[in-house]
Amino acid sequence: MTRHLLSLLDLEREEIFSLIARAGRLKQDLKRGKTHHPLQGKSLGMIFEKKSTRTRVSFEVGIYQLGAQSVYLSPEQMQLGRGESLKDTARVLSRYLDGIIARGNHHSDLEELARWSDIPVINALTELYHPCQVLSDLFTIREAGKNLEKMTLAFIGDPNNVFNSWVNAASIIGFELRLASPPGFDPDPKVIAAAKKNGKLTLKTFREPSRAAKGADIIYTDVWVSMGQEKEAKKRRKIFQPYQVNRGLVNQAGKKALVLHCLPAHREQEISGEVFERFAPIIFTQAENRLHSQKAILELLIAEKRR
Repeated sequence: MTRHLLSLLDLEREEIFSLIARAGRLKQDLKRGKTHHPLQGKSLGMIFEKKSTRTRVSFEVGIYQLGAQSVYLSPEQMQLGRGESLKDTARVLSRYLDGIIARGNHHSDLEELARWSDIPVINALTELYHPCQVLSDLFTIREAGKNLEKMTLAFIGDPNNVFNSWVNAASIIGFELRLASPPGFDPDPKVIAAAKKNGKLTLKTFREPSRAAKGADIIYTDVWVSMGQEKEAKKRRKIFQPYQVNRGLVNQAGKKALVLHCLPAHREQEISGEVFERFAPIIFTQAENRLHSQKAILELLIAEKRR
């Protein structure tokens, strides 16, 4: 049966820890100049409806380093742009490719693509989930010496697709997840329900960022205006201004706390320039680790699948 990665709930707990460990080995191998080509002769399609820097580049480089080729497919240049169905597109691409990496406007589109695909479909971001980002973040946190099972992670700001993937991760691994968000910006109840059905979820919600940050091991933030929300930018910046990750908020967490940001960052909005530069080394390591963790995902889902 073909396996897909549409959300972290598609992975078992042991698989997540195995992927983290494998990402670490792949990172060390790359630094030592050791080549590894388990995807030799394979071709992976990349369908991106939204802009991308880290996800696209890290996947394309990772595919190359694993010995495969990537085929970039923009919807405007495909027959999808002229009305061909996802159902037919999936069945055609399954005859040519060994896997599909898709960044879409609607999570339901990826579900439809996966439903009709005979090859793995990997979610490279939808409005609902961003599993590759959070898997990489877990690797970064473990690499920094934190205990994933016992940590407390405080997410400050908009409970967006990245937060939803943190909800999934918390239900699988068992750490404490906190959210500080303004009124009217609460977690998606369907996301919470799915995570609780999957495992035990410890989620605490706050209106005051200082309460969420107090004693946390990780403070995590993301942009206040996600792709597709540009018309709401002015309104959102005003609403979320009290939720900036700054020196005062970081001091609530303690000296050993880490600050993560999945980028792109807007200094003096969701994070102060001072705090960003203080934690820039781990934030850019977080970005680098997308390469290594996604290579581990590709190995798991693609390497052993027969064309």
